[in-house]
Amino acid sequence: MNTDLSHFYPDILIVGAGMAGLMAANMLQKYDFGVMLVDKGPGVGGRLATRRIGPGRADHGAQFFTARSAEFSRWVEQWRSKGLVFRWSTGWGDGSLAKAKPDGYPRYAVTGGMNALAQSLAQGLNFRLNTRLTALAPTATGWQAESETGQIFSSRAVILTPPAPQSLALLDAGQTKLASLTRTALERIKYAPCLAGLYWVDGPVNLPEPGALQRPEARISWIADNQRKGISPEATLITVHAGPEYSQQLWPAPPAEALAALTGELRPLLADSTQIIEAQLKRWRYALPTALYSDRCLAAADLPPLIFAGDAFGEPRIEGAALSGLAAANKLLDILFK
Repeated sequence: MNTDLSHFYPDILIVGAGMAGLMAANMLQKYDFGVMLVDKGPGVGGRLATRRIGPGRADHGAQFFTARSAEFSRWVEQWRSKGLVFRWSTGWGDGSLAKAKPDGYPRYAVTGGMNALAQSLAQGLNFRLNTRLTALAPTATGWQAESETGQIFSSRAVILTPPAPQSLALLDAGQTKLASLTRTALERIKYAPCLAGLYWVDGPVNLPEPGALQRPEARISWIADNQRKGISPEATLITVHAGPEYSQQLWPAPPAEALAALTGELRPLLADSTQIIEAQLKRWRYALPTALYSDRCLAAADLPPLIFAGDAFGEPRIEGAALSGLAAANKLLDILFK
């Protein structure tokens, strides 16, 4: 790697500023380590993604989260006390005449959209955005990562939170050899994609209370009204998620064709007088972990401190990613304080 270019020396490098990376950084910053988050995107959050269209906003990645563990519930209560998150529902309708049956687990939404939670977690953290790392390799003192623009990051330890295929590609580019058991575990992790349609509409949308449909086995697995959700008071913005199989089917299609297919699924829920003012398509290549690693994080063997984490470790979704990030931070502290 070329070391004559801009160089950064954090003690701990965290790759990925989604939920897992943000939670890990929040824990590690309490100790006397220099922690830096690096993300290829223009902002923090990953699938905690909120987009403005016209005067409104819509969540187009994660739509809500639950808190089923005592550990994550403590964090959620802190966020609720600040007015950052609120209870949206305890269950969803599926489009049938039957009333949605609450299952006892509140679904939480975020005031101002899901990305506002990421923005809050990022306060006070050291991070570099729009920074795509291309290689990660061990050194005599830890790790060295290089970006596509030639920036160098040297650290004592690394936490990798991207989807497993992206983490493996980064290590392969750095000619880093993982222990066979570690590599096999990472290669077994699988994901399903998701295509999301975002619609700014003018007129009635026929969705049951509290403004969302969830149909896991249908071609369209999720439809939500962001205005009724409480994050878009200025305009009606609708989020449509294609299910895993339908997303896979539509993935190779041109964007206009894929968006038209999602629009066709939404149309029956729109009143005859309702007009679509604007529509956008968003793609999530690694949206839903379908084959997970059983533990909340994975420490690489026979290398400088390297921890893998994310929503495919332990439990999926937002809570799983948060708990994985916390577990990765704890595991790394155990290693560094030995």
